[in-house]
Amino acid sequence: MTETVAHIPVLRDAVLEGLAVRADGFYVDGTFGRGGHSRAILDRLGAGGSLLAMDRDPEAAAAASSFADDPRFVFEPGPFSTMADTLRRRFPDRAPDGVFLDLGVSSPQLDTPERGFSFQHDGPLDMRMDPTQGESAADWLARAEQDEIADVIYHYGEERHSRRVARAIVAARADAAITRTAQLAEIVRRAVPGREPGKHPATRTFQALRIHVNRELEELEQWLETIPGILHPGARMVVISFHSLEDRMVKQALRGPRPDTRLPRGLPVMPETPERPWRPIGKPVRADAEEQRRNPRARSAVLRVGERT
Repeated sequence: MTETVAHIPVLRDAVLEGLAVRADGFYVDGTFGRGGHSRAILDRLGAGGSLLAMDRDPEAAAAASSFADDPRFVFEPGPFSTMADTLRRRFPDRAPDGVFLDLGVSSPQLDTPERGFSFQHDGPLDMRMDPTQGESAADWLARAEQDEIADVIYHYGEERHSRRVARAIVAARADAAITRTAQLAEIVRRAVPGREPGKHPATRTFQALRIHVNRELEELEQWLETIPGILHPGARMVVISFHSLEDRMVKQALRGPRPDTRLPRGLPVMPETPERPWRPIGKPVRADAEEQRRNPRARSAVLRVGERT
């Protein structure tokens, strides 16, 4: 497969190293996208190896058809949060040797105006990774209360001017429905005082709305809770995050649960330490300067690896 710039898989070599891909292994790519990481994994597999790929984006399912002639490859449409159930259903007698997630929005999604993810191109304000499911960003902004909008932008976008942005959105929608990406970007631009160097004023707001519309943090939380139950000891987990909230969740999962030590004073016992499902492998990996130059999306990528205990 020939990769265009839009399809460059982020931290490809680090993903393969983190998964410790074996020729006869079984691996899961929970965020197939356009198949860059899946192709790299398949290139490492022998005839006895296999790969399950998942994605909730219908366009990813269409892209997966190019892998249909490879008997080692299976594609399952759906969100990665359902990975554990999918594995129990499709592969009841085989546990994966490694699972992988590349979180956030893909380059093809950003570069397609009709998907409504980016303020760089004018398009319908949708932002859903699966356009057939749930509520679009435009529909949510049309009905949400001002305080709710502000909270989403603040917590998911870490936008310190969230209340100003929310007020501007509510004022603008009173005059006309907010249905286009360029329309929303202009509303935010006018509301945000000053400008961060190299960053559009609407960046944080668009990020927050995308995370909210797609329930991205809830999806990740469910995956982190359920995936240890279907992995055997020694299996690897590799996750690439692009947002501090996601990375914090993965980091905490790798550290394991905190013991509850709130006991009455003088009690001469301590609670049992909860089992740690993961052993962190190595340090967080970031793209080097050359990869960032070739693929700007890699600039904020953080890769973490864990091994099932």
